[in-house]
This record gives sequence, structure tokens and C-alpha cells, in this order.
Amino acid sequence: MKRFFPAPWLSLALWLLWLLLNLSLSPGNVLLGALFGFMAPLLTAPLRPLPVKIRRPGVIFKLLLCVGCDVVTSNLAVGWRVWNANRHPPRPAFVKVPLDLHDANGLAALSMITTVVPGTVWSELALDRSVLLMHVFDLDDEAQFIEHFKHRYERPLMEIFQ
Repeated sequence: MKRFFPAPWLSLALWLLWLLLNLSLSPGNVLLGALFGFMAPLLTAPLRPLPVKIRRPGVIFKLLLCVGCDVVTSNLAVGWRVWNANRHPPRPAFVKVPLDLHDANGLAALSMITTVVPGTVWSELALDRSVLLMHVFDLDDEAQFIEHFKHRYERPLMEIFQ
């Protein structure tokens, strides 16, 4: 079954999305959507990473709450800094963060979190996955930022994925 449907939930989601976007349940759209839902996961199966092994699923909810709070507070902080840029200009900097997280899925989640939180941008990852280069919009103390980043995001992801 996995050979013909490597990702059955993805196939179903693609089929439903096709029908929703076309706003039609005509036989042609139902058939074309089913064909698309069947073929897309088959053709992209080699591109998918290894299956995710979640070690502590309870930490996911805590991490989502943490990221949600950080998105709101960072939006306010970045907005305030932009608004007051004439009086107190931001101090942008590139920061090299040493990483203990080496799982590909965990690093992908970390990259999304870094991109979603305003004021931080994932810039480069070392080939051996040991150092992350980030751009920070406003940096007071580099050591404090690194500790905050590792404690807030990397450690929970290590609990989840490693």
C-alpha cells in the first residue's frame, strides 16, 4: 500500500484542495483531483526526508505556545524599534549560534521558527550542522541572545526530535 500511496493523508489533502480551489464537484474535476492527489506524492517521494520520530510529543504544545508568544512580543518590539529609529537606531548584527541539534527535521523546524519570529533571519548553516549564522535586527548582548535562542527553541526541539 505504501508503494502506491506513500503519503495517503497528503493525497487526500491534495485532492480536497483541488476540489476546493476549483469550486466544482464535476466528474472531470473529481477525477483530475484524484489523479493529482495520487501522482504528486508518488513523484515527490524521493524528495521527502526520513520519517519523523517524535520522542516527546507533549513538548510540541509548549513550544508552539512559546513561539506564538515570541511572535507577538517580537512584532511589538521590532515595530517599536522601527518607529523610534531616529532616536534609538537598532543595532543589527550577524550572530554565530553553536548548535547541538543535528536532526534534519529538527533543523527544518528551527529554521521555520527563526524565520517566523520577527527580528531574526536564518542566514546560513555550516556544512557539518554545528553552527548557525543568524541575522538579528536589534542585538544588545550576543551571549545572552545565544543562550536565550538555545534555551527557548533548540532545547525543546532536541527533546522532540533527538
